[in-house]
Amino acid sequence: MKIAIVGAGIIGVTTAYELAHDGHEVTVLEQRSAAAEEASFANAGLLAPYLTTPCALAGKAGLLGGTPAGIRMAQGAGLKELAWLWRWRRSQTPLAALEGLARYSRQRTLDLAARHELDFESNTARLVLFRSAKDRAQLQPLLDWLRESGTPVQDISPDNARQLEPGLSPEAPLDSVVLLPSAASGNCRLFAQMLRQGMQSAGVQFAFNTPVTALSSEPTGLWLQGEPDVRRFDAVVLCAGAASPALLRPRGLKLPMASVFGYSVSAPLREATHAPLTSAIDAQQQITITRQGQRIRIAGGAEVGSPQAPHHHATLQKLYRAVNDWFPGGAQLSGSLQIWRGARPTLPDGAPALGNSGLPGIWLNTGHGAGGWALACGSARVLADLIGQRTPEVNLQGLEAQRF
Repeated sequence: MKIAIVGAGIIGVTTAYELAHDGHEVTVLEQRSAAAEEASFANAGLLAPYLTTPCALAGKAGLLGGTPAGIRMAQGAGLKELAWLWRWRRSQTPLAALEGLARYSRQRTLDLAARHELDFESNTARLVLFRSAKDRAQLQPLLDWLRESGTPVQDISPDNARQLEPGLSPEAPLDSVVLLPSAASGNCRLFAQMLRQGMQSAGVQFAFNTPVTALSSEPTGLWLQGEPDVRRFDAVVLCAGAASPALLRPRGLKLPMASVFGYSVSAPLREATHAPLTSAIDAQQQITITRQGQRIRIAGGAEVGSPQAPHHHATLQKLYRAVNDWFPGGAQLSGSLQIWRGARPTLPDGAPALGNSGLPGIWLNTGHGAGGWALACGSARVLADLIGQRTPEVNLQGLEAQRF
């Protein structure tokens, strides 16, 4: 089939790969000038297990056993954002389907990287660091659920943690540690760009600086900015993240999505022996610290509001404090820092919309929230299987595109 993909973030790029691999004629349309320029640009970099990722379960107090993690109201937030937060706090996350998709996706990511020799600054294993017994107690129900569902979860001593991560501060307030040996991480944007380069060489068409203004009615097609005539395709896959609701609304489909903004700081190594070797999560502060090649990426924070809202100074200071608490001297926190505030297009239940939209020829692979990178390769394969009328290899209950 002749298929258009709207969006060249990590979701759109991996979807293009799987559809082209199945023999379809694929065109990717992207409003920005390059791949992975928005939500995929500088995220935390964590792959499965996904449910330990900060914000994966924010607001889900029943599972975490405490109060919901907070999303702050930034400049530009209004009644629309308040209504979404109300719905989000009352939704149920499809845990089994989401974590199953993340495991499947992690393996497909690593297999794809090995097949095409993609060096995307990947690491394996992850430490979850608890500052107090209270922090551990709040996350314990989730850790128990992960164990019962088959995810390796190991309790290790602080001394053993420091053997695995020699840069971990001996003075850090470390009460207990969980090791996730099957976890992985990597540079999402680098992966997307390398995959895009390979696909272009193989004949997949990428049209950058090409905003899609509308989805046409029968037959399936797209209106592009500056073009008088609709472009026709056999199918359209919407991987447009935060732009998805505006494209679907005129066709009668209301997708209750909000952009939950997070922050990251990418800093050069200062002293390699003091830096993390893989990735760590500060459970109390909901901050991730990840090694990516010759840099450290510190990520956290959650807020709704305007895309143009100013950076929240207090959130950035929390990121700096976290890396200094756990890995003092590992990162050069002055000079050439990359500070990023990026959107996480999120649906109220925290899961993506994946599959047939209910509109003829329109498919959805969007709304992955904080898990776009963790879920990308698996979601792409699932979507390609659905389009090819094959049964996906993972359970999709709770992820259906038409559940709203």
